[in-house]
Amino acid sequence: MFTVNKCQCPECNNPALSFFDGDVIIDAPGFCFEHTEDKTKYLEQFKNYLETHDIIVGLSACGITAQGIDLSNKKFYGCNFQHANFSNIHAEHIRMRMCMMDFATFTDCDFVKSNIQFSSFAGGKLVHMVLTGSDLVHNNFNGITAYQCSFDNSDLYNSRFIKAILMNTSMQDCNLKKTIFYNSAREKVSFKLSNTREALIDRNRGGLIEDFSETEGEGGL
Repeated sequence: MFTVNKCQCPECNNPALSFFDGDVIIDAPGFCFEHTEDKTKYLEQFKNYLETHDIIVGLSACGITAQGIDLSNKKFYGCNFQHANFSNIHAEHIRMRMCMMDFATFTDCDFVKSNIQFSSFAGGKLVHMVLTGSDLVHNNFNGITAYQCSFDNSDLYNSRFIKAILMNTSMQDCNLKKTIFYNSAREKVSFKLSNTREALIDRNRGGLIEDFSETEGEGGL
């Protein structure tokens, strides 16, 4: 797992960034992205490291802004991307284990056929993100806002969407066994061909924009 070092800027509680020494990721006292003196240089080093390494372990890069990176077939283990902002990321067949992406934003990102497990997107924002054909098992999607996203043909076994907001989003032909949707809000979400009867929802469904029903797809609860 990543090492959490506090930013050295007085009164800042943000995690410090990992930095790079050739092929080595170094976790040592330093500064968070907000207080990094040369953000452009850091992002260049960050992008170069990701593009030249197939396996990334223990990288802490909270709060960064990254765009236009090809992460296809990359493997991430125990990395921290909380509060990061990703756009136009191509990540087909990406593999992630025990990674933290809480409160991160993903815009126009392609994660088709990804394999992401035991990771967290809690509180994040997903806009025009495609996760079609993916294994998304044992993940935390609690409190996310997903707008015009596709989870089609994916395995969401034992993942959690507690208090999530799902809008104009598709979960067609997904495995929803033990997938938890407690207190979630869903507007124009398609569950066609998914096993919604094996998903877990609230007994008290008040406050939802829409409920699982035949209008949301076949097999509705």
